[in-house]
Order: sequence, then structure tokens, then C-alpha cells
Amino acid sequence: MNDLQKARSQILEAVAEYSRLELTLGKREAPYRPGDRIPYAGRVYDETELVNLIDSSLKFWLTAGEYAERFEKALAEYLRVPYAYAVNSGSAANLIAFMCLTSPLLGLRALKRGDEVITAALAFPTTVAPIIQYGCVPVFIDVNIPSLNIDTAKLKNALTAKTKAVFIAHSLGNAFDLKTVSEFCKEHNLFLIEDNCDALGAEYDRGFGFEKTGTIGDIGTSSFFPAHHITMGEGGGVYTKDPLLAKIMLSLRDWGRDCVCAPGKDDTCGQRFNGQFGTLPRGYDHKYVYSHLGYNCKITDMQAAIGLAQLDKLPVFAERRRENWLVLREGLEPLSHYLVLPEEEARSKISPFGFAVTVSDTSPVPADKLTLALERRGIQTRKVFAGNITRQPCFESLTAGVDYRISGGLEVTDRVMRDTFFVGVYPGLDTPRIQAIIDAFKEIFAP
Repeated sequence: MNDLQKARSQILEAVAEYSRLELTLGKREAPYRPGDRIPYAGRVYDETELVNLIDSSLKFWLTAGEYAERFEKALAEYLRVPYAYAVNSGSAANLIAFMCLTSPLLGLRALKRGDEVITAALAFPTTVAPIIQYGCVPVFIDVNIPSLNIDTAKLKNALTAKTKAVFIAHSLGNAFDLKTVSEFCKEHNLFLIEDNCDALGAEYDRGFGFEKTGTIGDIGTSSFFPAHHITMGEGGGVYTKDPLLAKIMLSLRDWGRDCVCAPGKDDTCGQRFNGQFGTLPRGYDHKYVYSHLGYNCKITDMQAAIGLAQLDKLPVFAERRRENWLVLREGLEPLSHYLVLPEEEARSKISPFGFAVTVSDTSPVPADKLTLALERRGIQTRKVFAGNITRQPCFESLTAGVDYRISGGLEVTDRVMRDTFFVGVYPGLDTPRIQAIIDAFKEIFAP
């Protein structure tokens, strides 16, 4: 071992020792004491993430590189898909996924401005934003309680001759009815994008055995923000089984270029100066040929280094989330005459992002007062994202029936907006913290 290798080894061992010491001294996560704040989400990591991060930083390859390649390969293997690409956020993943469907490489199937996309108004904004930003028309349908997923009985009435795609999320990690939705899309030749940002690790059985959510539609997306199932700080993923869609998403992620060379590499295809593209001069450098109007949504190698370590922990993380969800479900069952508790969708295995409750009309404590009471007891709560997104200020400049359309009403979505919220189930919540959440609910409802 030369001096440089020795120094590197010493640095990485010191980092690992620092991380172990931090855990031993309780500096990262102290034991729960009554009254401590219980967040809805948080990071869970150990020495592996820190060692990977420092190892990547020592190499000082600041854009996507070796770790990014390894992360993408590992993510694809986990999801059992041939193509998975890392991007800089879940929002970017949704943008890339939607814009894929507008590519001229798709021919007559490509979405055009004015085409309609069926989605849910109970959404995080970035599921809906790309549709409107491109000039397509989101068609909103209602959801069900307690699943908080789309009411598939309303799909047929939302369909018109302009419908080209369905773009919906697995709400809080509870898979929507993929059997019905995928069959509907196949019957009507529609694209299906699964916003899988809150559901990484969830599974669904359409009758062929369990498949990972995000892999059944044409494209799936993930977020690796700290609140999600794994984290790399900021980051996301977009994945598919379709080689043409994979080619398009890679182009869109990397400035829209036609070339598939990795950063820092040239002439992978051996034809860099031989092609004819559009009306460019023959032999124009393929590194600077653009087949799409794209973006730069790559991650850094340091992010990917963290994500790679996190991905190894994902099966344990998902199982721990599920365990916490089930304990909360059982613990709050005595309050089911006041609270509508979540239920796992049929045919699915949940990988929960949170535990959502809907306050019933018979509850002596309305939803707003219940969330305030929980917050005062240190229990962090969250609304189900935008609620009815059509009621958000960002829609005030849009015209109903022109820029967007509502099919069949959004009465249940409006109820969720008023009466539903969620608490955390992330892996950092141990048994005392989960029990404290249950106790807080019971104390509030005590006579």
C-alpha cells in the first residue's frame, strides 16, 4: 500500500469510527423521553453512508460518475427493470417521465398540447405541474377513503378522444388499483406513469405474482428527499422496461443530447464524427447533437454514494415502516368510531410513507383541533400534500374547462383536504415513540 492509499484508508476508518462513536454517545438519536418531539420523517443512516460520501469526495468527481453508475444498476436490480436513471429530485423524475411522452420519437402516440391526462387532484404539485407546463390538460377524478387513491369507477367517465395518458401516485405508499388502471390503459392505448415517490418498496399482484410498484406502468418515478424511503439529500429516480422510453428519458435528463456517452467519455459508439443529423453539417460532433429540448437533471456522485448505501437498507426500512404502520393501526382501533383508519389496498403490500387518519363527522374533536392538540404534544403532523390542488393559489390563474377539467366532482378530495392528516412511520421511530403517538391520540379523546 502506497502512502496515498494508506492516507485514504486512515481517513475512511476515522470517519467510520466517528460515526460509531456518534451512535454510542446518543448524539444522533437519543432515547425517547416523554415530551420529545416526534417528527413525521427523518434520516436513518450509519457509518456506511458517511464512508461512501467521504470516499466519493476524496475522488472529487463532482458530477455523476462511478457511484452514480453503481446506484442506477442497483436500483434497476432492486426494481427488476432493465433501465433506471438517477435524477436530482423526485420532481425532476416526474418532469422527465411526463416529457418522455411528448417525444417525437413516439410518433403518433406522442402527447401534443391540448391532449388530456387523467390524474388526481389529491396530489403533490409536481405530479400535476408538468402536465400543465407543457400545455396538456389534467383531468381530475376523485379518490376513495380510506385508501386516498383514485376511484377507479370514475376512470371511464373521464375518458375522451383527447385522453392520452394516466399519471397518478400511490398515495402515502398504498398502491392504487394497478390491475384495473393498467387494464384500462391497455384497453384504450394510454400511457401510464406511476408516481412512486411515496411508495418505494411497495408491491402489487395483478394475478402474476407480486411486482414492485412503479414497474407496472410505462414509467415509474421515485424521490430520495430525506423524508422518503431512502435519501441522498436531494435526488430521484426514473425507470422503465421500455428501451425507447429509456433512450428518451436519458436524453431529456442530459440536456436533450443524442449522444449516450457518460460524462468525461467520448466516442463510445465509434461514430462520433460520422453521422448526419437534421440539417447540421455531416460529421458534426455527436457530443453536441440534441434530439430533444432537454434539461440537466443529473445527480452528483456524492449524492449517489449516499444513495447506494441507503439502497442496501431499503428492504429493512420498508419492513420497519410497515411494522410501525400496523402497530399504529392496531393501537388506534379503539378510536375507530371517531377516526377512519387506513386500510391496505387489496392485492398489495404497503410500503407506507405515513399513517393517515380521517376524522369522522361523529368525532367530538374536529380535524383542525386534533392536529393542533397533537402538535402541542410534540407529535408532528402533515396534511395530505396539496389537498384539492385545484383550490391552491397556483390554480387561480388557470381556467376550469380550459386549462384543466374536473370529471364527476371532487367531493371526497375536498373531505380529505378538510379532515385528513398523517403522522410518521419512518424507521427512526422506535417502539416508545410509536406508543407515544398512540397515547397522545387516546389522551385527546379521553372523556
